[in-house]
Amino acid sequence: MGKVQVEFVNTCSCCASYEDQVKEVARQYEDDVDVKIYYVGKDFDYIRKYGNLTRGTLIINGKTKYDNLNREVIENAIKAAVKE
Repeated sequence: MGKVQVEFVNTCSCCASYEDQVKEVARQYEDDVDVKIYYVGKDFDYIRKYGNLTRGTLIINGKTKYDNLNREVIENAIKAAVKE
C-alpha cells in the first residue's frame, strides 16, 4: 500500500492556520502520509493538476477536494484516507 498524498493549496494568509492543522494531523500518520503545501503566487504546478483555486483547498490522493475546511474536516479526511 502506497502513502496517502495530502496536498494543501494555501491561497491567503487566512489559510495559514489550516496549513498548520494539515501538518499537525499528518504528523500523527507520518509513516503513511506525504504532505505537499502549495502557495498561490509562488507555486504554479498545482494549477495544471487542479486548475485555478481561489480558496484554501485540501486534496487527498489527487482526487478528493475539500474547500470548506475546519479542524474536524481535515482530521476526518486524512484519517479516512489512511484507513483505505
